[in-house]
Amino acid sequence: MSAPKKVHVVGAGLAGLAAATHLAAKGAAVTLYEAAGQAGGRCRSYHDASFDGVIDNGNHLVLSGNQAIHTYLERIGALANLSGPVKALFDFADLKSGARWTLQPNDGPLPWWVVSEARRVPGTSATDYAEYAKLLFAGPNKTIGETVSCQGPLWDRLMHPFLLAALNTEPKQASVRLAAAVLKETLAKGGQAYRPRIATPTLAAAFVEPALEFLKARGGDVRFNERLRAIAFNGQQALALEFPDATIPLSAKTPVILAVPSWVAKDLVPNLPAPTQYRSIVNAHFKFPAPLGVPTILGVINGTAEWIFSFADRISVTVSAAEGLVDRDRDELAELLWADVAKALNIPAALPKWQIVKEKRATFAATPAQDAMRPIAETGWRNFILAGDWIDTGLPATIEGAVRSGESAAALALKQLSL
Repeated sequence: MSAPKKVHVVGAGLAGLAAATHLAAKGAAVTLYEAAGQAGGRCRSYHDASFDGVIDNGNHLVLSGNQAIHTYLERIGALANLSGPVKALFDFADLKSGARWTLQPNDGPLPWWVVSEARRVPGTSATDYAEYAKLLFAGPNKTIGETVSCQGPLWDRLMHPFLLAALNTEPKQASVRLAAAVLKETLAKGGQAYRPRIATPTLAAAFVEPALEFLKARGGDVRFNERLRAIAFNGQQALALEFPDATIPLSAKTPVILAVPSWVAKDLVPNLPAPTQYRSIVNAHFKFPAPLGVPTILGVINGTAEWIFSFADRISVTVSAAEGLVDRDRDELAELLWADVAKALNIPAALPKWQIVKEKRATFAATPAQDAMRPIAETGWRNFILAGDWIDTGLPATIEGAVRSGESAAALALKQLSL
């Protein structure tokens, strides 16, 4: 029996983990390198001493229509670590007016729910929803603001918060191509494709630890604290990976998948096209058990907080495209966001233990100009492949896009191995 064919994967975020587990499942000998001391990238969990507990770096919402994520989790035996309602239900609270409502889409693709006043957004009519079909058919270089009116109750109470969360970019300036990709795979398919799903009990338990166990069980070599310093190329292939303590020579038939952030990739790869503008996310975690009966996920309108996630041991808040907040004092942010949580959930206002997590370069800016700068997975070097949510997956920088990129990179590597 011949020895398994080798593949090197650099970066153990979700793109790298998806690529590595796909390859290991096909019998490849995978070596996975990670610069940090843990895997997961922007989808990680850790014990925080000041919080006195385990927290996720952020809140990553999965929808039932995210097929790449579900395929990945099924492969590593972690599909049961996603939880959520059996129907698409979304709770909202308007902190200014005091209004509260639950969006209740029907399962099928024909959206009859919009004709029901009890199921749709308050203050909207069924005809308001038709305008957003324009997003599915607009030119790829247009912005959302150039395509729809971006005003009114439906915009303020649903479309703006949904698109802001999906794109992590102010929707009026964001790419219609990317918005349409999200809508086509979720809202346009009906409620069965956008039932909300949350990783339980943590991101690491759902997405990361099972993947590492999967790799270990199949002979994978996972190396932490291994920061790639340089890649040697010639005109046709990657020749070597240069780490601080070792240089790994590469043959033309040894694929390398680079699954690192775009700014890291640009430092390693000559003349690499990649996005140059980024958007922030601010997350707040409060050590306060969620009261019984509160929604697991609550959309907040007219507050600083945008989404509140309630867990048995903590309450977390996410604010997308947070350029106006990311440089503010952490104590000030904790007070500001907890005030919204207390009002939205009707709980005591005394500030509990907290932690603020700022991701200044959480995603690339999902504008048409930045979207056009994304490279494809294949490169001019025959054994060198790119992965990550910033390459051209057709989606914005989401974990679905990251996993999809890893799956595609693995498929290209397997094709090279078969040549």
